[in-house]
Amino acid sequence: MPRRSNPLTLLAAGALGAAAGRRLLARAILLKLRRDLRALNAGDYRSLLASFADDAVLVFNDGEHRWAGEHHGKQAIERFFRDFVAAGLTGEIVDLFVDGAPWRLSLLIRFDDEARGPDGELIYSNRTLLLARSRWGKIVRQEDYYADTVRIGELDAKLSELGVAPVAVGSPA
Repeated sequence: MPRRSNPLTLLAAGALGAAAGRRLLARAILLKLRRDLRALNAGDYRSLLASFADDAVLVFNDGEHRWAGEHHGKQAIERFFRDFVAAGLTGEIVDLFVDGAPWRLSLLIRFDDEARGPDGELIYSNRTLLLARSRWGKIVRQEDYYADTVRIGELDAKLSELGVAPVAVGSPA
């Protein structure tokens, strides 16, 4: 006589499988983001830019600085990253939280960043939360929230003082 599976056992196995799959997905995303961030910290934003959909929007806090406002489309987001690299900014991912199905993920990333002057002096440091929404692995919207938005304007002023001009709109990559 064939042995019947207990429905509770099947349910528990399914739940464990789903939880394991979620952890693997979150781990894979974290590994990719850290790899992209290592490249960005070294001045290469291309792999991170490739994570964005062509029509993506990156929202950065308003203010009197080069990163302010909404950046629509990959070309505008590329200018944003070029300014990030030109400023000598580097960062690290502190935490990552993932929610949703692969076709509609939400990511919450704790990201700390800093910049140093030509003499190695720390000229900027901040804590950030990045809220990213993705569709099938491509970021469609990212909103950046900073612990101290005044510091961004101060960094921009310091960069101008050091002669680091913002990337011109329409300038080639």
